[in-house]
Amino acid sequence: MKLRLFKAACAALLVAMSAGVHAHRFHTSITDVSYNARTKSTEVVHTYMAHDIEALLMNLYQRQFDLSDPEDQEVLRKYIEQQFVIKGADNKPLKLRWVGMTADAQSVVVFQEAEQTQVSQAAVIRQGVLIDFLPDQVNTVNLNEAGTVRSLTFMRQALEQAAR
Repeated sequence: MKLRLFKAACAALLVAMSAGVHAHRFHTSITDVSYNARTKSTEVVHTYMAHDIEALLMNLYQRQFDLSDPEDQEVLRKYIEQQFVIKGADNKPLKLRWVGMTADAQSVVVFQEAEQTQVSQAAVIRQGVLIDFLPDQVNTVNLNEAGTVRSLTFMRQALEQAAR
């Protein structure tokens, strides 16, 4: 009786584990861009799936990364700054200051800020984070301007889009 119960428990555990392996069938991120009237700056908050970021960094550098380590955060910062750009009407990139990041088992959240800049100054956005690594990656950018939210969707075929 105990052996049959043990086998049933093992089978249930294997089914649960295999379901978890196949659960992540899509690759997506959300970036929220909004103006903070108190600081008079545009705030950018990116949210990525942690295992996608970990797989990207492992692929690029063939080593494990600890995103609580400032040196490893710097590697991710450089990558994101290359892949995510907001351009003004003059087609020049707006200066985005790296504010910081948090990481846990589920997500990596990155905070940036365009100081003394309103969202309305954004003319073009390029959001290519993870798209160079995951062909089916879809990045959504939500632009919140004076309470009106517009969403832009970025894929391999469309890395850059007009913000207006």
